[in-house]
Amino acid sequence: MARLMGTRPVATRRWGCAAAFLLLLFTVQAAQKADFSGDSTAATINHSLTLLQRLQELLQNGNGSDSVLRVRSAASDEPKVFHTHQLLLSLQSEVFESLLHNQSVVTLYEPPETAALFEKFIRYLYCGGVSILLHQAIPMHQLASKYRVWGLQRGVAEYMRTHLASESSQGHVVGWYHYAVRVGDAALQESCLQFLAWNLSAVLGSAEWGSVSVELLLLLLERSDLVLHSELELYTAVEAWLSRRQPEAPVAERVLRAIRYPMIAPSQLFRLQAQSAVLARHRGAVQDLLFQAFQFHAASPLHFAKYFDVNCSMFLPRNYLAPSWGSQWVITNPARDDRSTSFQTQLGPSSHDAGKRVTWNVLFSPRWLPVSLRPVYSDSVAGAIQPVRIEDGRPRLVITPAMSSPDFAGVSFQKTVLVGVRQQGRVLVKHAYSFHQSSDEAADFLAHADLQKRTSEYLIDNSLHLHIIIKPVYHSLIKVKK
Repeated sequence: MARLMGTRPVATRRWGCAAAFLLLLFTVQAAQKADFSGDSTAATINHSLTLLQRLQELLQNGNGSDSVLRVRSAASDEPKVFHTHQLLLSLQSEVFESLLHNQSVVTLYEPPETAALFEKFIRYLYCGGVSILLHQAIPMHQLASKYRVWGLQRGVAEYMRTHLASESSQGHVVGWYHYAVRVGDAALQESCLQFLAWNLSAVLGSAEWGSVSVELLLLLLERSDLVLHSELELYTAVEAWLSRRQPEAPVAERVLRAIRYPMIAPSQLFRLQAQSAVLARHRGAVQDLLFQAFQFHAASPLHFAKYFDVNCSMFLPRNYLAPSWGSQWVITNPARDDRSTSFQTQLGPSSHDAGKRVTWNVLFSPRWLPVSLRPVYSDSVAGAIQPVRIEDGRPRLVITPAMSSPDFAGVSFQKTVLVGVRQQGRVLVKHAYSFHQSSDEAADFLAHADLQKRTSEYLIDNSLHLHIIIKPVYHSLIKVKK
């Protein structure tokens, strides 16, 4: 008998564990799928928490273990040993199912960062839940991907997308973006890129700016939706990046040529030429752009547009937060009633238009109703009107110039409205709505915001934080060959 028992001890323990586990699952599922049949006395008996507790105890105590995982790492001479259960690991991971098919002891080799989280990872396989911190997201995602635990992989990716705004000492969004590129997660990649574009000023002054790759830097520089104080702020940050990274000359020149020099005032351009070591080192690569920028500021925009193509990114402003480009507007109790404000901007980025101002009138309505939903008198019942619910309305923001359009010859305007929210203790840009001169408002402005609730994610201390930016864009009226 002893010899017989000794021939198949692993199989005996394995099927014993499987039977116990399946019996527990069957008990819970039978209770949850009870047929009520309209009986008011029927109830669901749910012991799922007890089941999870027992599964945790299985892992912690190694009861009925039929497999052993030995995790080795370069950071330690001694492997971490986990007494596990093949059935549970195989249910969650096809990789473990293959590894444990014909052997009960498996040695795994992990980098230090993933080895440090392996216990958390195994606990997830038993309990279906895990808690992680910002710096643990990438190694946990790596474990989930390596062992093909798809539910955990999706969960960690979602965690990363929803915690871009979380504050960390060294920053994490840039690292997450580079990781998303490596693993081919397009959704996470785009989420990181959009966050960096809309909150670039916060990133420029952080420790993670130096870790930005050449590819990411060039992607950011080509975007017109960057939110920052001014183009000069961007140049200063790029100069610091170049001084720290010391890339090869072709890379540095490509980066410098992505700066929009016409958006920098002539006095600042003169100072850069006199004081910037980076610009002095690569002057030949950007001399034509600097000369063109000085011409842009010296000539009438209409005259300049006859000889140069102004319909390109070099002459298109980004989302600048400086006062000459727009105004911040904090609306307290935005669900209460309609509000209005006005502000002035410079007619255009050219110094030729420096003394010209445009006045803008802004109307905010928290419950504007489209024509189809507005109350009308009914012919069938005298004096009766159609009932209208408050929730039928939607927020509306209308931006109109106080001047006539002939004053804007050669200039059109793109209007951008930034919505700031508090996330993880910081005020950041959550949404950006853009619309052009031909329209006075964005059709989808705050379409999904519930401003009636004080706990709305769009409100900060029951106030709506907006920043309205007017981007003047020059366009050619007459095209003449140079």
